[in-house]
Amino acid sequence: MDAAQQEATARARELQRSWYGEPLGALFRRLIEDLGLNQARLAGVLGLSAPMLSQLMSGQRAKIGNPAVVQRVQLLQDLASQVADGSVSAAEATERMDEIRKSQGGSVLTNTGQTASGSGAPTVKRVVREIQSLLRSVSAAGDIIDAADTLAPTHPELAEFLRVYGAGRTSDAVAHYQAHQN
Repeated sequence: MDAAQQEATARARELQRSWYGEPLGALFRRLIEDLGLNQARLAGVLGLSAPMLSQLMSGQRAKIGNPAVVQRVQLLQDLASQVADGSVSAAEATERMDEIRKSQGGSVLTNTGQTASGSGAPTVKRVVREIQSLLRSVSAAGDIIDAADTLAPTHPELAEFLRVYGAGRTSDAVAHYQAHQN
């Protein structure tokens, strides 16, 4: 690789850090390790070609152009954290990865076909997972806890929200969501 290519790769990785919180190579390697995948399987779940995934990981490409793929990355990050904390089993993770692969993406809180009654309304768990995914895409759990600790003296309800949705288990967030309806 010549100096111009090295500079372009460094620039792409810096852009990735600003857009996604870290270079995509590090993010994708962590997902591969945490979820027990290989690159081809990760590419399939995300809806990317294997060469595109490789280009993103190596810094030959900076940006994921498809918003649905970005959302799938966020959902996989959430899933990996749930596997790590033991709230999701390996079998459940495999099933969820198939659901993520089939998802079309969309804006936050958009239902992708999973409903409780077929009415078109998102399930409580789906809404909670979307909120968690959004918060966790903005900041790491430790930073969310630090922010919650800072807010706690003056805004305890907001601090609780950040702790429960930003760093807590999905089951606790569902209970919180249900307790605060009506």
